[in-house]
Amino acid sequence: MKPCCDMMRMDLERRCHQGHDRFECPDALVMYIPKFDEYGIIVHDGGTSMVRIQFCPWCGTRLPESKRDRWFDELKRRGIDPRGEQVPAEYQTDAWYHDKSLVKEA
Repeated sequence: MKPCCDMMRMDLERRCHQGHDRFECPDALVMYIPKFDEYGIIVHDGGTSMVRIQFCPWCGTRLPESKRDRWFDELKRRGIDPRGEQVPAEYQTDAWYHDKSLVKEA
């Protein structure tokens, strides 16, 4: 993941001065989920929710298309139920869509 601008990079690299994770830190605004190549605005309501975004809130650059649906399709193709089975390590990161041998082309 290469952030689109310095503001996005600074927010994604921000560490909470109180030691909280990103969802508990009031200063953290954006979340990136590598396995889905997905960005979102954190909902600071005590949970781990975010609202997916398609454009950078600072510079307006179009962000990558989410790979969430493709991730579930790939696991289904491999016969893996992500809710009931251990998901292979390569599917817990962005490795699955970078390694062409793991992805079946549509």
